[in-house]
Formats: sequence, structure tokens, C-alpha cells
Amino acid sequence: MSEHIDTTDLGEKIVNVLKTIYDPEIPVDIYELGLIYDVFVNEDNDVKILMTLTTPNCPVAETLPLEVEEKVKSLNEVKGAEVEITFDPPWTQELMSEEAKLELGML
Repeated sequence: MSEHIDTTDLGEKIVNVLKTIYDPEIPVDIYELGLIYDVFVNEDNDVKILMTLTTPNCPVAETLPLEVEEKVKSLNEVKGAEVEITFDPPWTQELMSEEAKLELGML
């Protein structure tokens, strides 16, 4: 039991990794853009990420989910990672953080 890693700590590490991944068309990371809907970590440290894209025909629709998966898997504590793409609800600018809106001059 001593090797058990707090899922809250791991969740924070995952969020920090997600904040290093940028949408190539918008100079803001995918977390602040609101593309990450949820991060699930089970007791075996398998991670599932529910995310969306700015549009269904986003030019990085093939590569961005793979990049997210690979970067999250690179964390030592993570045993496996899976990314699920959803468009329900569709992404809108309201999902962006205040930081992202400020960065893009929307505030």
C-alpha cells in the first residue's frame, strides 16, 4: 500500500503535462482552451482523458489526441492512457479559461 500514489497528485501532474500541449492554430495550451473535458484516473493509475477539438475537421484531429496520450503515458506513475474524443457538447469560446481569453485579447 505504500506504493499507492494519490490520484489527486497524479491528476495535477497530468494537468501540468496537458498545459504543455498547444493547439497549433491558437497560441494557448489545450487545457486553458477548454479542450479537456475530464481526466479519469483509476486505482491502477490507468488514465482516460475525455477531450474535444475546436471543430470536427480540425487539422490536428489525427495527431493531437496521440500527442496527448503519449505525453500523459510518459509520466512514470501512469500505467496506461487513453484519449476519447467527443463533440458533445461542442467546443465554444465560453469553455476557455480567463487566462486563455486574456492571452487572445478577448478580455
